[in-house]
Amino acid sequence: MPMYEPSMGRREVGGQVLDLDTAVKDGILGGGVVSGVGITEKKISLNKMIEELDSIEVPSVFICPISLEPMQDPVTLCTGQTYERSNILKWLSLGRLICPTTMQELWDDSIIPNSTLHHLIYSWFSQKYLALKKRSGDVQGRVLEILETLKKVKGQAKVQALKELRHVVTAHDSARRTVVSNGGVTLISSLLGGFTTHAVASEVVGILVHLDLSPDAKANLTQPTKISLVVDTLNEGSVDTKINCTKLLDMLMEEKGSESQMVASLSLLVGLLRLVKDKRHPVVVLAGLRLLMIMSSYESVRGSIVSVGGIPQLVDALPNLNAECLNLALHILEVLSTLEEGALALKDCPRTIPNVVKLLMKVSENCTQLALSILWAVCKLAPEKCASLAVEAGLAAKLLLVIQSDCNPELKQRSAELLKLCSLNYTATIFISKCKLTRTIE
Repeated sequence: MPMYEPSMGRREVGGQVLDLDTAVKDGILGGGVVSGVGITEKKISLNKMIEELDSIEVPSVFICPISLEPMQDPVTLCTGQTYERSNILKWLSLGRLICPTTMQELWDDSIIPNSTLHHLIYSWFSQKYLALKKRSGDVQGRVLEILETLKKVKGQAKVQALKELRHVVTAHDSARRTVVSNGGVTLISSLLGGFTTHAVASEVVGILVHLDLSPDAKANLTQPTKISLVVDTLNEGSVDTKINCTKLLDMLMEEKGSESQMVASLSLLVGLLRLVKDKRHPVVVLAGLRLLMIMSSYESVRGSIVSVGGIPQLVDALPNLNAECLNLALHILEVLSTLEEGALALKDCPRTIPNVVKLLMKVSENCTQLALSILWAVCKLAPEKCASLAVEAGLAAKLLLVIQSDCNPELKQRSAELLKLCSLNYTATIFISKCKLTRTIE
């Protein structure tokens, strides 16, 4: 057989004739791209384009049969088969004088650069690369493309598309408007269902929290199956996912009548209380407390917070909270103390009095006022036991500081009433000594 010889316009690779005109005609290359390749080639390496387009489907004729990767330096053997130069050279260096594809013996071990195929490969990747860059600059176009993709793909491809959409809507106002105006909210919301994976749910929630949701969209998202999935995602997700879930639930509760599914969810309450105990991530604690405070504003949910052990968990968390979180936690406890079962739970929690007393005159006037309200609810419930414990914890001295400060008159009045309640179990002399002793300790 004659040795393979290159020609200027054509190549036969694996029985397929390749030339620029045929490639354009058959759709391997788009029209009007090849003429500009010379200019592009100086700027962008083929290797760089292949790396950035690693997820795109490449025509099989561009793939090296040995490595199954796109060829960058194609060369042809005497059998007419083409390979990546480095791969076939390695094959031949091992003494294998046969064609890897056809298993024919090589009557000539020469390798010939396949410049036409190289040109085709470069032209094809240039077209795809430039189209990618153009899409990335066209935010609206990219959003519409992703929305169309989401209608077709499944599995990991769906997760990838959602990730990309989340990044785009996070960065661009125009992307958010495009999603909303093109039915994207309905499409994305439809992905939340009984069989949705946490990976998909996490990305969906991360997108929705950045969008302007209409009342109808919020109503759709408050369906029991969707709320249940969001709650599960909150319990199982990453730090960012947990925060996004609390934000979405907060957005949904803003709509009148939309809170019913959420306030009835014990799983949500348990999940939020779990966030409050996260000592590693203050932002997670803050997100949990914010939503828990909103939920505690509904009378129907307060008893549920108490029943799932919310009070001792909140009390235990107090020493580790920053000022913003303390204000929220004390507000929730103060609201719960208005319930009979809430006051009893506060009284029965051994850390309530010492943890709350320490906060008087330590953070802010608002925190002091909330702390006093909590202590009043506990001490008046069982004056003999609780008032004595409070005095031993230093309450009397703290109350005297409040009375002597320049805080508001209402706060001073509540402090005086609580101080009087605490003094009922002591003689004047002993109570004064307790005040002096605890002030010295302070």
